[in-house]
Amino acid sequence: MGLLVFYGGTFDPVHDGHLAIARAARDTLRAQVRLMPAADPPHRALPGASAEHRARMLDLAVAGEDELMVDRRELRRQGRSYTVETLREVRAEVGPEQPLALLVGADSFLDLPQWKEWQALFGLAHFVVAERPGSPLDAERIAFADGRETAEVEALRQAPAGRVFRLNQPLHAESASRVRSLIAAGKPWRDYVPAAVAGYIERHGLYGVIALRGASV
Repeated sequence: MGLLVFYGGTFDPVHDGHLAIARAARDTLRAQVRLMPAADPPHRALPGASAEHRARMLDLAVAGEDELMVDRRELRRQGRSYTVETLREVRAEVGPEQPLALLVGADSFLDLPQWKEWQALFGLAHFVVAERPGSPLDAERIAFADGRETAEVEALRQAPAGRVFRLNQPLHAESASRVRSLIAAGKPWRDYVPAAVAGYIERHGLYGVIALRGASV
């Protein structure tokens, strides 16, 4: 049975580092990756751009990319977007046997015990953990993953949930906060996001950019 991978986040804005992680997961796991923008993230400040703007930038970023797609399910939910509720919704759609994985950064994974009903997550999905600069995985800090880690992609296909897989991928220094900071400071930022996304930010005047006249999409 094929593996489905969900990559959640605010994507505020989506940048080249996000895409590199999504592509690495797609290619390594030979799986479809669904990028899932959060409407109202419970663990951080409200996003700098509206949910619809962030989703439309994702549409532009993945256009023409095989097996990368945007999943808007969290935008349709009222209130805060908790991962455990999202995964339960997905499980109700695909059934108990479908292998599912949640793609997260190492920093998010290390904070897992702070998530709502975090222990229930292992019964709903696998975790695919991507490192980023400054967030190395420390074995002493992830005791909750003991006995769950695997280096075999096939292990993710042989069970519906419960395993932890470390994604080896080129590290990228991009972050959404850095892109926003560069924009606010009037420094070069366009090289850190897909060209179509840069154009969208400029057309709509997001993050303090002076909007171009006649913007509609």
